[in-house]
Amino acid sequence: MDTVIVQLPERPGRRPGGGASKPDLLRMGPGESAEFGRGSPGRPAAVPLDDQGVSRRAGEITAAEDYWRLSNFSSGATYVVENLEGAGEHVKVAPGRLGAPVPFEFSRVVLPSLGGSTHFKVFAPQHAYLDGESGPSTGEHTVSPFALDPTSKYFLVLLALCEPRLRAASAAVPGATEVVERLRGLPECRALTRSAVNYHIDYLAGVKLRLREESAPGGAGVPEAPGRTGPAGGKREELVSLALRFDLVREDHLALLPVRRTR
Repeated sequence: MDTVIVQLPERPGRRPGGGASKPDLLRMGPGESAEFGRGSPGRPAAVPLDDQGVSRRAGEITAAEDYWRLSNFSSGATYVVENLEGAGEHVKVAPGRLGAPVPFEFSRVVLPSLGGSTHFKVFAPQHAYLDGESGPSTGEHTVSPFALDPTSKYFLVLLALCEPRLRAASAAVPGATEVVERLRGLPECRALTRSAVNYHIDYLAGVKLRLREESAPGGAGVPEAPGRTGPAGGKREELVSLALRFDLVREDHLALLPVRRTR
């Protein structure tokens, strides 16, 4: 089972014409490792970073069960791992640090470089949650088919999509612009954009709720670059239908949304 997905940085000049394209992905299971850096002749890096200010072997990421570890091979550069779901939350990985655990579901690894900074994204979607079983148990833990974090922005997006049908079964599913307006009253969503909403919709469809293969961006199971979505209306309908069918979003979750203003 893939527990970590690395979205590789787009390499300059790799796609003539500059048309829209799907990101390259590196999928990793528990115990697998991948080096990042400029690479060297005969030993390319699994995560290539094309900047002369980045070491040939800058570091390594290792997938664990529901998180990942970062090793910094640099002798003088500190790396920063940003939580893309947090308000500035980040982890610093000092030079020479090996196996620093990263608990974030959405991460951006940032390295100092000649261009200011170089980065790549890491997703760890298989977060484990208590399965309701009590007492001692033996054997493997139960893995939730839909591991959703109610404190995340993607859950708020899903909740805003489901809200009309939680209130009236025949209601229309809102579009990305309507979701932006609905969530803007939350402090953590004041900077939310339409592109960001589409990004979260792709993540929900491809990774969290795993809609049918053709619905996921390129069948890859990770968000495409913002604004590069497929048939968005059908995707939103499927997400809402699945979430409500399995009670992944319930009426009690509506308390997470801003209070509607009455006129």
